Amino acid sequence: MDEQTVIIDGNRIAFWQSQGDGRAVVFVHGNSSSASTWRHLMTGGFGQRYRCLAFDLPGHGHSAPASRPSAYSLPGYAAVLTSFAQATGAAAAVVVGWSLGGHIAIEAAPGMPTAAGFVLFGTPPVASASQMADAFHPNPAIGIGLTSSVTPDQARAYAACFTAPGSAVPLDDFTRDILRTDGAARAGLAASIAEGRFGDQVAVVAALGRPLAILHGRGEQLVNLAYLQQLTIPSLWRGSVQLIAGAGHAPHQETPGEFADLLEQFMASLPD
Repeated sequence: MDEQTVIIDGNRIAFWQSQGDGRAVVFVHGNSSSASTWRHLMTGGFGQRYRCLAFDLPGHGHSAPASRPSAYSLPGYAAVLTSFAQATGAAAAVVVGWSLGGHIAIEAAPGMPTAAGFVLFGTPPVASASQMADAFHPNPAIGIGLTSSVTPDQARAYAACFTAPGSAVPLDDFTRDILRTDGAARAGLAASIAEGRFGDQVAVVAALGRPLAILHGRGEQLVNLAYLQQLTIPSLWRGSVQLIAGAGHAPHQETPGEFADLLEQFMASLPD
């Protein structure tokens, strides 16, 4: 992979680009994560076929802290995604968002009219903060991801929620990313949610009009599958949420082969 940087709205954004030259795919990582979470896809066969771009959100990974506090919010992150896609010639890309990255993709979707499609996982679209109690399981570790100061033990507890119960996937990489994330990013996200500073995501996906795949690990500890399945999404790929056995919140790392296969199938279903 080739690591590069680009200035987006005053923020120095680090990103990786794969060797492939096929249709562009932009990956958006989750809260307190980084672009390195996509390395299996970027360095494997998928990344060799498609032009994959994975960037670090402001204050995450190798990107600099946000140049202004407003960037640490769903609208702020969505603006970074939109500008990043334009700056890298990937405005017509497929956008793949994990967890917070999926919410960012939904927030950005109305401003990305040429994006070919969207893939979300670990992301329940919500219309308001009050719906989060239905969209997510009542897991106490969720609060860690909205706290500015996180201890190593808390980081590991938060990371443990990313995988299915009993998973053998190491937590070290997840934990490292959590600990190196700017605490102000988590605090800003929490304020953004509490103050309702985000769009009606349920309405966005209902009116999207472009292919949208929703993937879900059967061992998911954070997102409520029943909530996802009751949403009305006319453009939903294959007409249903695609379940991945042996995975939880992070199937791209827990079951990378199965995850890549689903992405390949989604890409193949898109018009040229």
